[in-house]
Amino acid sequence: MSSKRFRVFRKPAPVKRDRSKPLDEIVKELKKTSSQASDYRERSLEIHGLICAKCAREFDYKDRHLLTVHHKDGNPRNNPPDGSNWENLCIYCHEDEHSRGLFGDYLSDEE
Repeated sequence: MSSKRFRVFRKPAPVKRDRSKPLDEIVKELKKTSSQASDYRERSLEIHGLICAKCAREFDYKDRHLLTVHHKDGNPRNNPPDGSNWENLCIYCHEDEHSRGLFGDYLSDEE
């Protein structure tokens, strides 16, 4: 019989982070960057209003969570201050917009 050798794999040691910054400062920086990233939704709602750009459904303040921001060029990091890359879509139209490409790819895929 042949004997098999088993290797023991160990996780690499965790990298110690620099502790020169106080925890309060790190938390402030993280909150600042996350609020800037999510701020584009509020700006889009202010610029374009509470209306779906595709089906023209109007939304109230209480149901505005059903309204999403669609990036026209598909790049969620492209957030110009004038809102030229955004359009407000209801969740149904937003889903339809993103599934159209997948469905088109499926239909055009010739095997």
